[in-house]
Amino acid sequence: MKFAMKQLTVAGLVAVSGLAFAQQAAPGGATGALRNQTVRIAFMDPLSGPFANVGQNQLKSWQFAAEELSGKTPAGVKFEVVGFDNKGSPQESLNTLKAAIDQGFRYVTQGNGSGAAAAILDAVSKHNARNPGKEVVYLNYAAVDPALTNDKCDYWHFRLDADTSMKMEALTTFMKDQPKVKNVYLINQNYSHGQQVASYFKEGLKRKRPDAKIVGEDLHPLGQVKDFAPYVAKIKQSNADAVVTGNWGQDLTLLVKAMNDAGLKIPMYTYYAGVTGTPTALAAGGDSEVYQVSYGHSNPTGELGKMVADFKKKFNDDYYTFATYNGINLLGAAMAKAGSTDPVKVAKALEGQQVKSFAGDVTMRASDHQLQQPMFITKWQKAGANQNSLEGTGYTFVPIKQMDPYVSSTPTSCQMKRPNSAG
Repeated sequence: MKFAMKQLTVAGLVAVSGLAFAQQAAPGGATGALRNQTVRIAFMDPLSGPFANVGQNQLKSWQFAAEELSGKTPAGVKFEVVGFDNKGSPQESLNTLKAAIDQGFRYVTQGNGSGAAAAILDAVSKHNARNPGKEVVYLNYAAVDPALTNDKCDYWHFRLDADTSMKMEALTTFMKDQPKVKNVYLINQNYSHGQQVASYFKEGLKRKRPDAKIVGEDLHPLGQVKDFAPYVAKIKQSNADAVVTGNWGQDLTLLVKAMNDAGLKIPMYTYYAGVTGTPTALAAGGDSEVYQVSYGHSNPTGELGKMVADFKKKFNDDYYTFATYNGINLLGAAMAKAGSTDPVKVAKALEGQQVKSFAGDVTMRASDHQLQQPMFITKWQKAGANQNSLEGTGYTFVPIKQMDPYVSSTPTSCQMKRPNSAG
């Protein structure tokens, strides 16, 4: 099947043609009837600007997963993903959401930026309350602000990634057994995600490693710093023996470059060191001690392992956003359970839905719509003969610890308000 990446700006949306919602949400009844349906998903993330390289990779990842898994999930439906450029802006996200809804999309996905995620969550909730019969489901694949499944939780929002608190619970559980970590420097982006990485790390460190201390902390503007040399100078001056950062995209790539330039070789504990651009920067500095906490790793086996290899052959790029794989499989399972592609019925079916992932069972927790899944600590090292060389660097992230879902599972304060249509 020929694969073509579809990407649209708001202005270009008017040119889109596709299945009408009436066809998408036609009563399925039985799986056989669902097989004739195509479910369209609107992807909205930065496709221009400082984080465009990440957004472009993740759009391809969603489209690739949709094509690979079309007709193969229990529902048998086909999936189609169309990209819209929200420029990483909450306001632009509202514009793209409105345009997508006007074009008949009833499933939307976004991940890069919790500010944009909060705007989309609120707008979807209000739209659904005002437009019965035209409800929208929001799949959040990467925005990890815990508030989105706590005080801001909403029935129509489902998070596929692990939130900041879950990742930090896993990371600090690992770090408590690293006795050489004594003096930690925190550097993060100055928005909700970065602020919470710092906050949850401080809490976890105090609880699990009270002997260790934080010797410095910075919050810097998101996507605006062009040279991290002044920040790295502060890290060196602090005599830190480890760096903890939730930075991603350009902000992590440039931080690594500045550390390379300064000859600063201390362990880094990260959330997103495997994301587009950063592996190349890491490799430029030679061997280094870098860890990443994630719900996946660079060398899965089975069906997903084959998809990683096929993605690289097709695009000469790395497939690392495995939430796209879990997301399509969860949708397919929920649609089969509901016997329909109607978002109202599918949202209800998604609650408590469990599917097999590459790392074991994952479950969409009904109380807050936060996916419960295994977590990995991975380490940057030279790739072996049969391992995935990230960005052609000859290096990869290898899992050194896998944690069952209960290890990183965190409680929720969500008081879910369910619509009458949810039954």
